[in-house]
Amino acid sequence: MFTIEHEFDATVITLVDDGEVPLQEDVIITAFAECVTVTQYDARTDRVQTVTLSPAQQRDLGAALDLPEGAYKLRPETGQG
Repeated sequence: MFTIEHEFDATVITLVDDGEVPLQEDVIITAFAECVTVTQYDARTDRVQTVTLSPAQQRDLGAALDLPEGAYKLRPETGQG
């Protein structure tokens, strides 16, 4: 299950683990113009862990989800078809 909220300066997506036990903590993805953050509460440390991705890293992650093993470098978008 997930939710999407559009806020003033960001889009917030929350991924809720509603599958089989044991369940993981919610993952919150916040997309700003300049970066994307991924946060999740870590019960072992009693802290929220955060990873920050640049727009290029976000683009590469999206592409990587649909590719086989290997090393890749995406071409910059030129705006030409």
